[in-house]
Formats: sequence, C-alpha cells, structure tokens
Amino acid sequence: MDEFSSTAADPVAPDRAEPELRDPFLMALGDRVRALRARRGMTRKALSGASGVSERHLANLELGVGNASVLVLREVARALGCPLAELLGDETTGSPEWLMIRDLLRGRSEDELRRGRLALSEIYEAAALPDSRVSRIALIGLRGAGKTTLGQMLAESLDVPFVELNREVERVAGCSLSEIHNLLGQAAYRRYERRALEETIQLYPDAVIATPGGLVADPANLNLLLAHCYTVWLQASPEEHMQRVVAQGDLRPMSGNREAMDDLRRILAGRAAFYRKADLAFDTSGRTLREAFEGLCESVRGARG
Repeated sequence: MDEFSSTAADPVAPDRAEPELRDPFLMALGDRVRALRARRGMTRKALSGASGVSERHLANLELGVGNASVLVLREVARALGCPLAELLGDETTGSPEWLMIRDLLRGRSEDELRRGRLALSEIYEAAALPDSRVSRIALIGLRGAGKTTLGQMLAESLDVPFVELNREVERVAGCSLSEIHNLLGQAAYRRYERRALEETIQLYPDAVIATPGGLVADPANLNLLLAHCYTVWLQASPEEHMQRVVAQGDLRPMSGNREAMDDLRRILAGRAAFYRKADLAFDTSGRTLREAFEGLCESVRGARG
C-alpha cells in the first residue's frame, strides 16, 4: 500500500527535509502526532508496530513532509487512542479542559446533551428568562414553510412587530442577499446574520421573527436564537415546500425536476435534527392558510399561557 506520498519523486528523508518547503498545516499535524505520542509515552518504533505504518513514514509525518493518506492517519489515530479529528486539529482537542469536557459528554443521550447545552447557555450566553423568551417568537424551517406569511399574520394577531431577519441582514450589510453571497461569500453572510439577530433581540422584546432557512446551519446563531426566543419549527412535506416556492414565482426549483426534489429532501434531512431543537414543531402540511394560521395561533397561545 502507498502509505505516504512525498512531494518529491523519492520520499524525503527526515535529515534532508527543507523547513521552508513544508506546508504549515502538515507541520502542525506532525507536531500534534509527536505530542500525542509523547503524551502516551510511546516511542516511534512502538507507534509503528501498533499502527502498521513504517518508522520512516512516521518520521516524515512528524516532520510535516509529504502528504499522509486518510487511511494512514486513521491507523495512526487508532494506535494513539484518539479520534482522527484530534490529529487534524479539531478545536475541542486544543486544551486539557476541552478534552475533559468532551469526555464528560461522550456517550450521552440527546436529552442529556440538551440539558448540558442549556446549563452552559445559562452560564455563558446570558439566556433570557423563560417568560421574556416566550414574548419573542422565532419561526424556523425551510423556505416555503410559511414563515413570512404566517409570521405576519401571527404578529398582527398578537399585536407585536414582525421582523423578517433576511431584510435585517440586508440592512446591516448595506447590500442585497445575492450580493452578499456572490461577492462576499458564506462566511460574511453568517457574520451579518449574527449581527442582525443580535440587534433584533436587543431592539424587540416582543416580536415575531421569520428566520432564514439555513440559520440552523450555524451553531452559534442557533444557540443565540434558542437562548432568547421561543422557537417554532414550521414543517411541511418536501412536495408542499416545492409547490409553495414555485407559487411564489420562483421557477428555478421546478416541482417536476427530480434532481431539485432530491436536493430539497437532502437539505431537509440534514437540517431536521437542528430544527427539532425548537420549542414547538407545527406541521402545516395539508392545511389551508386559514387552518394553518388558526392551528399555529392556538399552539403559540397555549405556550404563552
């Protein structure tokens, strides 16, 4: 097996490695392997025997020379008794405290992890009191779930402001969403989304907020939303999501396009676990607008007491 491919035609021997030619990421990777080996009290020979990777390749790896395959890294991680992410520099491996916290969380159930997240939120995020959180309702879900339409109706019914977070993102950025995505990129959009959400929470003690469908993809923004808003996941079947988007005039994801439907199902499946963190899930499938609105009002008013 080709365990390790060097940037040169012949594997570079450790004593001939040129520091200026080494990639910073590979050098950091090598430092972590060496540090983990030292922490375990393993010689390079012992690590070679446990992993099946030759001492020469391990020496190259620790010096940041060449590119180790994923399979080689997996075997090295297994021999060192650590997750592959620890070799690659995952943030949760950056200090003894991180490692100890991670160990406390390992193997916990979803409910136990949720309780831990809420406890940490109270300590670090200054979460709002339950009563004040219920006064600020945030609607989450995929595009076409009815967040804008139902959100406006719900805000009017409750006599509170309606805030569409995407409009606030545009205000903060000073340009349109398409310009943000096309010119500045996804990372910039998430920063503007965070700032818009923070300002909305500060300005509106009572409101109904329609959030972007992808907000749940950013853990920091989702934590902020859950800490300060009563969240409602507006659900619908993939077919209804598609029909509603097309009815709004967006003909790009045509309902007859099987690839578009498959993409939508994958997005929904990938986000569902995060949408489920909402305080309430309300399914709008098979309901008229009036039926959905009345059902949502009844559910929200029950939560608000």
